[in-house]
Amino acid sequence: MELIRGLHNLAPRHRGCVVSIGNFDGMHRGHQALTARLKALAQQYQLPSTAIIFEPTPREFFAPAAQTPPPPRVSGFRGKLRGLERAGIDRVLVLRFNRALSSLSGEAFIEQILVDKLGVRAIVVGDDFRFGARRTGDLALLQREGEKLGFAAEGLGGVLSGDERCSSTALRAALAVPDLARIERILGRRYRVIGRVRGGLKLGRKLGMPTANLHIRHTHALAHGVYAVRAIWRDQPQGLPGVASLGVRPTLNMTVPVLETHVFDFNGSLYGVELEIEFCKFLRPQLKFDSMDALAAQMQADGAEARAFLEQLPVTT
Repeated sequence: MELIRGLHNLAPRHRGCVVSIGNFDGMHRGHQALTARLKALAQQYQLPSTAIIFEPTPREFFAPAAQTPPPPRVSGFRGKLRGLERAGIDRVLVLRFNRALSSLSGEAFIEQILVDKLGVRAIVVGDDFRFGARRTGDLALLQREGEKLGFAAEGLGGVLSGDERCSSTALRAALAVPDLARIERILGRRYRVIGRVRGGLKLGRKLGMPTANLHIRHTHALAHGVYAVRAIWRDQPQGLPGVASLGVRPTLNMTVPVLETHVFDFNGSLYGVELEIEFCKFLRPQLKFDSMDALAAQMQADGAEARAFLEQLPVTT
């Protein structure tokens, strides 16, 4: 998959494509249906498939002015890219969402970006998709402009899990509880967080449970707490069992969240490795302990509970 960062990095060879636009946060079953249709159109037109995403997200950009916090992210930027890559998308165009882009009308966005820059031949979006200044652009506008400018536009309805629409809103609500069974129904798989392992305080090593640390850049939708997990990386595609803590480490009076994972029976180094953590069971919320000895004892108990659960859990890919 080719990553294109910004309009200034578009080359003449990028003209002529089929496009989908969206947040693609979490790559739930609705996103999966959208990317599947995008790939089908790409095959029909014999052109590359291109997904357009925004950084920051529009709601993150407008949050200070609106004086409301943006919704937490289901996945980070890296996770979003990996999801699109696994979906088989040829190219991802990342547009920096700023004042200039936010002021473009729907018509200007279509003409300047989709037609002039990308030479779009077909576009597929969710049927509730909105774009352009004041969110005035929609599927109907895409279809009207497409008739004039020479591209096809279609909308895709939602995907249901039972009576629930698979959406990022529903996914964030399930992550906040956390309801891992509901999350799995919306995603069609277990929930994962991806990141590169960084150095930490090495406290886990001192307490007998060394951890691989993933730092969380954005406010995260998943409830803080301790989980039974599987750790997956290139050399371990099936994953290894472990126990993980997501949160701000209240016993240490820290304020920046981190995902710390202890991989059972693994003695190698994971520094610099791109690691995926698959969440299998919620064990308990984060707690503040009166002493490091009490914390160490609870960590061992958490590890034992996670190990017992994971020994009975089928491995999925």
